[in-house]
Amino acid sequence: MPPRLTVIGIEGMPEARPGDDLPEQLLQAAEAQGTPVETGDVLVVTQKIVSKAEGRVISIDDIEPSPLAIAITEGHRRDPRHTELILRESRRIVRMDRGVIISETYHGFNCANAGIDASNIPGDGTVALLPEDPDASARGIRQAVRERSGADVAVIISDTFGRPWRSAAVNVAIGVAGLNPLLSYVGQEDSHGNLMYTTVINVADELAATAELVTGKVLGVPVAIIRGYSFEPMEDASNQALIRDPDKDLFR
Repeated sequence: MPPRLTVIGIEGMPEARPGDDLPEQLLQAAEAQGTPVETGDVLVVTQKIVSKAEGRVISIDDIEPSPLAIAITEGHRRDPRHTELILRESRRIVRMDRGVIISETYHGFNCANAGIDASNIPGDGTVALLPEDPDASARGIRQAVRERSGADVAVIISDTFGRPWRSAAVNVAIGVAGLNPLLSYVGQEDSHGNLMYTTVINVADELAATAELVTGKVLGVPVAIIRGYSFEPMEDASNQALIRDPDKDLFR
């Protein structure tokens, strides 16, 4: 049969709250809709429900903005307390212009506003931070799914990032477990006998982007099953493999 993938959104999961058992919720919801999780599946779990379950949701009412945060925000619609959180969650500021902040998080991600946003968060003045360790989050979900269902799966924690030179945003992987996030063609020949020297594909980001087509931002579908992708198993997978080495980053 020709190569094919099936992408299944998991519906029916409740609004995530601190302390929730996400693996149990997704397993039950997948079973209830007639698409139980199977060995070989890739589970793409949106960052927002992970942050909610891990208590990474904060009210800006408790934040005192610094003079720098106030100055940065002046003339723009963002609350200076939100800006203060961005500064606290950033290792360094990459670029600031017209109210837009591009920063490097403590994880090493370069993204807008340190990945902090208020979408899909109940309550006014409430924002979600990125998980402290998205790889650990992915490993925990993978282990729990395997123990409870017997299904050996890979797990990706996804979030939406913008990209230089490209309009709009796309889902990327910020946490991985159980699969090699990169697919290298280095040393292989193409169909014309040309040897490949540099081609490495970020399959974790491609899978995350694929999942977004069924999860979306307003659909209430926080997890997707990708079935049919033959990934390379990897027990020590890490999001750090997805971050370009500063020595090779021509735009830093």
